[in-house]
Amino acid sequence: MSRVVQDFTDLLLKQGVISLDQLTEAEEVAKTTNADVGDVLVQMEYATPEEVAEALAKHHKIPYVDLRSAQISDEVVELVPESVARENTVLPFSEEDGALRILIADPFDLETIEKLRFILNRKIETALASKGAIIGAINRYYGQVEGESADSMLQEFTDTAIDFTETDADSEQAEEDVDDSSAPVIRLVNLMIQEAVQLRASDIHVEPFEDRVRIRYRIDGVCVERENAPRRMLSAIIARIKILSKIDISEKRRPTDGRIKITVGDKQLDLRVSIIPTNHGQSCVMRLLDKDNIKVGVRQLGLSERDFRNFNSLIRRPNGIILVTGPTGSGKTTTLYAALNALNRPDRKVITAEDPVEYYLPGINQVEVRHNIGLDFALIIRAMLRQAPNIILVGEMRDHETASMGIQASLTGHLVFSTLHTNDAPSAISRMVDIGVPSYMVASSVIAVLAQRLVRTICPRCKVRYTPPESTIEESGLPPEMVKQAEFSRGKGCAYCGRTGYRGRIGIYELMLVNNKLRELMFKGTTTQTIREEAISNGMSTLYTDGMLKVIRGITTFEEVYRVAKKTEQETLAFKHIVADLDSL
Repeated sequence: MSRVVQDFTDLLLKQGVISLDQLTEAEEVAKTTNADVGDVLVQMEYATPEEVAEALAKHHKIPYVDLRSAQISDEVVELVPESVARENTVLPFSEEDGALRILIADPFDLETIEKLRFILNRKIETALASKGAIIGAINRYYGQVEGESADSMLQEFTDTAIDFTETDADSEQAEEDVDDSSAPVIRLVNLMIQEAVQLRASDIHVEPFEDRVRIRYRIDGVCVERENAPRRMLSAIIARIKILSKIDISEKRRPTDGRIKITVGDKQLDLRVSIIPTNHGQSCVMRLLDKDNIKVGVRQLGLSERDFRNFNSLIRRPNGIILVTGPTGSGKTTTLYAALNALNRPDRKVITAEDPVEYYLPGINQVEVRHNIGLDFALIIRAMLRQAPNIILVGEMRDHETASMGIQASLTGHLVFSTLHTNDAPSAISRMVDIGVPSYMVASSVIAVLAQRLVRTICPRCKVRYTPPESTIEESGLPPEMVKQAEFSRGKGCAYCGRTGYRGRIGIYELMLVNNKLRELMFKGTTTQTIREEAISNGMSTLYTDGMLKVIRGITTFEEVYRVAKKTEQETLAFKHIVADLDSL
């Protein structure tokens, strides 16, 4: 391959897959390490294996097959024994006029082609596919061997040390009780966690179905399906996860929870494990809690300049309730911890009541809810008031007693942070009333409500400017004044962002400051719609308008905002306030 490598890389250059600087760098590395340039381009993430294989195929005038979308019939697969396919990393693809087309990864491997002609005793034609795709297809069509399943995953990961600390004697005994396939299962689970860390996943989902075990990672808030595991491995995988998280492996009928403390390279991680029984077996979700996530400052959250100033002023108030609302996974915990980090000083006492404690904050007293012994939010709040705190964080106001205790704490000189599950900021008021808190107490204690969602940000490495169609701009409702200043962008898709065009996330926010007019409306028990209209009249940016502000600045895209926020009738008024104060936003 190396003697003609310049020719096939010319194709990559012409297609814009790699730049000349990237090619030069790869060639120098290849010369130093005596490696193939194509392999180096893949290892440096300048090109994908599929792009390199397709360029090689075009240069050698060999058909290229993308196995991600191609289907191979069982009759064709049966023409080549599994042992031959695995030993030579080849895959039968099609049969036509007595000739068998075989997928290979190296166009120069003439020895293997001749060997196949001899073994199979028939005419052989070739097509090109990437080596990783061929290995994955062999596992898919012939059935995964447990040891080889772990090995194939190992090829996809970099060599990063992973250390599981187990000291409990019962866990060691339980591990011995796992069946004979435990050794490959241990590697599989370890490598699954390691890959999730490298892909910046927030969750690992192990979901059983009738004929397979689906493994998915949630990356930047979107689930991505990885290689499926054979159905027969479900029990061993779940047992291994239970052993690591100190969960009773014999309990299969009830939901169970646990934690795993791990070290991946130099990164300390906690995994929060949740297992529930389903009709096809036990389903597991492992939430990766990265301590680096809580080091985010208020400035990095993504608040507009005006909202940042207002929020900074709010969290330094001596008393009152600040509510953060949004669905699960919208970043509420990160926002609250950013506020606590800003307030965490030696002269202030901070106590939290959480269910569960996800991140451990130095210098802050954190109490975990334990329902099995009656230690719930209300009891913790009642006890923590005797600890003379300055600032209280209540994980969630989910019932009347918890909300009432939080309000009483705010009325007796404490600053209280808490969360609610509502769609927008004004809905938090009616939600508090719904759970039994009198409207006059809500009006006198709540000083602000911050609603939020998370949108994916455009990948910085493949970000390009573009002009959206007129219909898209018209549908968005953006005023002409904002369109004139817009820097609409999108990601082309590259190895750095996994071909998605997005990498990382940022918040879009709706900060409702409670003034005298709003307090009066809340006291009267006015509808959410009226409160929303009044808040927008006072200058509140809605989730939708804040998202569109990030679109015109080239931070995210229209599609991402539409995914998490909806346009309402009041957006026109909200846009007017933005246009009038665009520079300060």
